Amino acid sequence: MARKTKEDAIATRNILLDSAEQIFFDKGYSQTTLMDVATHAGMTRGAIYWHFKNKMELFEAMIERVHLPLESLVEACADENEPDPLGKFREFSIEFLQQIASDRRLQQVFSVMMHKFEYNGQVTQLEEKQLLSFQEVTSRIERTFNNAIKRGQLPVNLDIKKAAFAKHAFFSGIMNNWLFHPQTYDLAKNAESLVDSYFFMLSNSPHLRLADIN
Repeated sequence: MARKTKEDAIATRNILLDSAEQIFFDKGYSQTTLMDVATHAGMTRGAIYWHFKNKMELFEAMIERVHLPLESLVEACADENEPDPLGKFREFSIEFLQQIASDRRLQQVFSVMMHKFEYNGQVTQLEEKQLLSFQEVTSRIERTFNNAIKRGQLPVNLDIKKAAFAKHAFFSGIMNNWLFHPQTYDLAKNAESLVDSYFFMLSNSPHLRLADIN
């Protein structure tokens, strides 16, 4: 009986998260209420409070449900013992864009984060966590590039911080534009060529080089 109760609780939590994804996507963060989510899920607001303290915690759980598997893959790319860091990072990047193109859940959650959440200082705790997540991902990317340089896969004078910044700008731009208007082009079909364009830039752009190296 206890195991069934635990399984039921997990199932209820997932239903609430599914509903949250849809309502946040439809109405945006600021306009969504817990009652909206409960109504969509066919539950009472009390059911939400059993699992989540407030709207912010519900929103964070929705993001974490898609972020946690992705973060483990990015961390694997950053492992200093990885023999092919650049190849692994390329593979992850292609798979990620292809997942965005085919996975409705990823599309909705990233659309909410990019287009439906107002970074206006009103939810500082949530904004600070998003900033921390950004910094952690940046650190993993920089470790990946460091390993790739050590293994002769990237130029020794690559400006790692600038290259990581360019990565955020490049891939965030692709996601932002495609999620805003997915009919523009076939993201899954073009994922490999888009990723390879970035990796070509890493190896060949003089603008991503350090002025001097010791």
